[in-house]
Amino acid sequence: MTTALQVPNPTSISAEKQAREDLAAAHRLAVWHDFSEGIYNHFSLAVPGTDDRFLLPAFGLHWSEVGASDLMVVGFDGRLIEGEGIIQRSAYCIHAPIHASHPKHAAVLHTHMPYTGALTRLKDQHLRAIGHTEAQLIDQIAYDEGYDGLARQPDEGKRLADVLGEKTILFMGNHGVLVTGRSVAEAYDRLYTLERTARVQLFALWTGQPVRELSQAQVDKVQDQIHNTPLHDAPGVQYKPGYQLHFEALRRLLDRREPDYRD
Repeated sequence: MTTALQVPNPTSISAEKQAREDLAAAHRLAVWHDFSEGIYNHFSLAVPGTDDRFLLPAFGLHWSEVGASDLMVVGFDGRLIEGEGIIQRSAYCIHAPIHASHPKHAAVLHTHMPYTGALTRLKDQHLRAIGHTEAQLIDQIAYDEGYDGLARQPDEGKRLADVLGEKTILFMGNHGVLVTGRSVAEAYDRLYTLERTARVQLFALWTGQPVRELSQAQVDKVQDQIHNTPLHDAPGVQYKPGYQLHFEALRRLLDRREPDYRD
C-alpha cells in the first residue's frame, strides 16, 4: 500500500515533540502496569499534521528503554522516513492500515496483556455487562473471530481495520487486544481501564457464583451519562476529560522516577 509522502509542516514540530514524549511515556508505563511483552507487541502514534506516517520505536528495544528520540517515523508504505533501527513486520502490517482507516485511530496500542488476553482465549470472548466499568466500555468493543496466524502481510491489518471500524477496542480472538484513541492519553487510559475491567470480570467468574447482569436500560443510562454529563466541575477552558487528567498524573510519576523517557 503506497501513498505520497508529505513534508511535515514546521509549525507541527512542537506538537511532534509532545507526541514523541507521550508515546515514549506509554511504553514505560506499560512496563509498570504489566501490559508489555519485553520487546514484543507495539504502540504507535500518527505524526501530528500528517496523514501518511506514524511514530514507532525501533524493534529490539525493551519497552523500559524507549525514549522520545528512539521513535522512528515510518510511512504507511513501510518506508523508514526518519530515525534508525529495524521495523517489526507485524507492527507495520497491523498499524499502518488501522492508522489509515480513520483519523480517530491516531494512537494504536496493541498488547497481549494478561487479563484481557485471557478473555480473548475463551470460546465466548465478549466482555459481559456485569458491572459499572464494563457498561462504560462495551459499546466501543469490536470482536475479531477470524484469527488467521501471524500478521505478516498488510492485508491482515486491513482485515483488522475493517473489523474495528469506528470502534476503539478490538478483541483479537486467540491473540490479544488493540486499543485506539485520538491521542496517546485517550488510548492509554482506555487500555488501562480495559485491563482492570477484564481482571475484575475474570475474578468474578472464577468464584463460580452467578454474576449480576446489568439490564440494557442500565447500560444505556451509563452510556448516556458518560457522553452527556460532565465528569467534574472545572469551568470552561480549564475542563479536561478524565483520560487527560489520568495520563498527566501518570506522567508526573514518570517524571520523578524515569525522566529520561523524554530524551
